[in-house]
Amino acid sequence: MDFDEVREYQADDDVRHIDWNVTARTGIVHIKKYIEEREMTVMLLVDASGSGSYGSVNQSKRELAAEIAAILSLSAIRNNDKVGLLLFTDRTERLVYPGKGRPHVLRIISEILTCNPRSRGTDIAGALTHISHALPRRATVFVLSDFMDAGWERALKVTARKHDLIAVPVTDASERELADVGWIVFEDAETGRF
Repeated sequence: MDFDEVREYQADDDVRHIDWNVTARTGIVHIKKYIEEREMTVMLLVDASGSGSYGSVNQSKRELAAEIAAILSLSAIRNNDKVGLLLFTDRTERLVYPGKGRPHVLRIISEILTCNPRSRGTDIAGALTHISHALPRRATVFVLSDFMDAGWERALKVTARKHDLIAVPVTDASERELADVGWIVFEDAETGRF
């Protein structure tokens, strides 16, 4: 809290903020007004699993996630907030601790686009648990994923108690409706099964 100004008391003001020195000098009740200095931490949890490399139109789901992450990151640094990144598969692939500045945001975007994950699976619950332990203070956490995993709902609720949590589904239009092209053989991008 930083001091801003002293102004005359109004009916809805809190009496605990009365400035008694100015009130005694002027004979009119004055209050101190403060500005809250807020510096938030924004953490991006980006799914780097094998299903993120899929894309049917102009970009893959990972590129879409990078675009969303860029928008969120640039908005955060414009608001003087810190931004961090956790790239995950079924393990933690990369953790970039929160920082400020345009070069830091460019590093985050580069990490998302150039990530070569060691694994292809997905463990959203593990990533949420990891971030709950890694961030000591309250943060705004964005989860960018296609949510093609099971058993992450409880971890989502637990993390939401400690942090402001926003789930951002990253999907492709062809995942909702298949084109009528006849018989096709599919391969699971995460397990490699046909």
